[in-house]
Amino acid sequence: MTETTPAHEPADADLTAMEDLLDDLRTRSEEVPQWEFCEGFLAALVCCRRAIGADEFLEVLLDPEGFADPAQRAAFLALWQRRYDAVRAALAADVQELSDEAAYHPDLVDVRGAVLALSEAERAAMGDAAQEIPAFAQVWALGFMYAVENWPQEWVAPRDKEAARAVEAAMAAIVALTEDDPGPWELAPFSDDDAPTMSQARMDAFAQAIWAVYDLFDVWRSLGPRVETVRKDSDVGRNDVCPCGSGKKYKKCCGA
Repeated sequence: MTETTPAHEPADADLTAMEDLLDDLRTRSEEVPQWEFCEGFLAALVCCRRAIGADEFLEVLLDPEGFADPAQRAAFLALWQRRYDAVRAALAADVQELSDEAAYHPDLVDVRGAVLALSEAERAAMGDAAQEIPAFAQVWALGFMYAVENWPQEWVAPRDKEAARAVEAAMAAIVALTEDDPGPWELAPFSDDDAPTMSQARMDAFAQAIWAVYDLFDVWRSLGPRVETVRKDSDVGRNDVCPCGSGKKYKKCCGA
């Protein structure tokens, strides 16, 4: 039987290729983020009320001039699109539990667990960096909010009060995940056999944040893109030629 990758997980080959590509970009720019940050940023773009094109989001996420050549840029965008499509499919799926194979789970790293797995000498060599390890899913949440901060107009609460409350609560749940986990460390995120690296409160907050992503996706999908209000030009009479260029009178065109 051929094994398939659940919808919420990137294929191993794609993930390795993306991380290798980001590592190469990092040789030319220190500002290239880790994949977990990119994963959060991507999730926000999936949920965004307006579709953000590659030329637009690359200017924000990466240095578009950092690609070695057009082929590398195309390879990055192909990997990005496959992950984008998979995340969108997961968020569109009718899931009742996050343990469902069809549910969305971001690709995350238990950095604290990785540091604990190091020898004392290796941790000592890390110096102060060993004390500044991000909490579970913190980098993902920061990536999500980075996208929100760069396109704030697309995240303005809708006029519908119920939808506005849903958006406000969802955003608060994701923002909460950008904070540190003060403990106590009671469990490990991926295996009960691993050393504890997070609190139960953090695990609960993580689940709330993932459901929040579902809520945001549903709200914006139901409302559609923002539509700018068309205002009548006070200088245009009803019998004047319509300023839109149609050639018709204003009263028979935009003023109808």
